[in-house]
Amino acid sequence: MRAGFPDFRLGSVLATSFTGTLSERFGDSVERIPVPRRLIDWLAVYGLTVDSCTPDQLDLARELRESIHLAATAAALREALPAAAVQAIDDRSIQGRAAAILTPEGERRWKLDSSSVEDALSVVAADAVDVISGERDGKLALCASPTCRAAFFDTSQSRTRKWCDMNTCGNRQKKARFNAGRRTNPS
Repeated sequence: MRAGFPDFRLGSVLATSFTGTLSERFGDSVERIPVPRRLIDWLAVYGLTVDSCTPDQLDLARELRESIHLAATAAALREALPAAAVQAIDDRSIQGRAAAILTPEGERRWKLDSSSVEDALSVVAADAVDVISGERDGKLALCASPTCRAAFFDTSQSRTRKWCDMNTCGNRQKKARFNAGRRTNPS
């Protein structure tokens, strides 16, 4: 990744990975797309290549990210979805022009009509609709880290995953428990 910016926290589910571009929401938050160029970089990682990004388009992306986060969190808690978040997701999904295509290797890729940020965001929004509506095999859950609480899509066999990312939140929580145990049971 580009020097001077925090690494992306990548996952296999586009919509929830997108919400991870702002992490540690209840601690010292980390903005992983602070400038338009970083949004271009993140989209490219997921095969959504765009030509450019303006500050206004970055604002649209952040609005979509927060709407997905709010709706996914509500869905994970089995609460009513916030109407404004649903509207923002729907608006982004409708306004873009992208098509799913099949590669010779049998994989799905997205073809953006105009290589614009809006077209790329429509793919992210459509993925959010699939995940939040329950169209996919898996379960929305919230990270057990009290400083994170990110919504993630659990596709584990038992559907009992606790952490959005074992390498970050999971390890941090395990280390904290270990250190707390050492303080209460000194050798």
